[in-house]
Amino acid sequence: QVQLVESGGGLVQAGGSLRLSCAASGRTFFSAYNMGWFRQAPGKVREFVAAIDWIGSNTYYSDSVKGRFTISRDSAKNTIYLQMNSLKPEDTAVYYCAAEKAGGGWAPVVPGDYDYWGQGTQVTVSS
Repeated sequence: QVQLVESGGGLVQAGGSLRLSCAASGRTFFSAYNMGWFRQAPGKVREFVAAIDWIGSNTYYSDSVKGRFTISRDSAKNTIYLQMNSLKPEDTAVYYCAAEKAGGGWAPVVPGDYDYWGQGTQVTVSS
């Protein structure tokens, strides 16, 4: 079992930057999990943001954040990050960290493919 705890959310002005962290703990190797970031605004469905595979060689981004957000992982710290630059008001949402146990097929953009989820951290971007 894996526990995920997000942090780093807050209130920023449009054009600003923020870095989210997701700390993972559990009995299994953190490096054996593909990781993703999703977000959900009130009244909207959960939206894929970014993902990184278990060895950190491949990254995936939604079109809406490509070029502005960067996902990374630090296996030594059991942590993944989401660096968010050039933030826009439409980025406002609760951001969730998710983990998918590697070994089978994985569709990074599909929430149902992930096995574990954090509780989320609020990101609010003011205009």
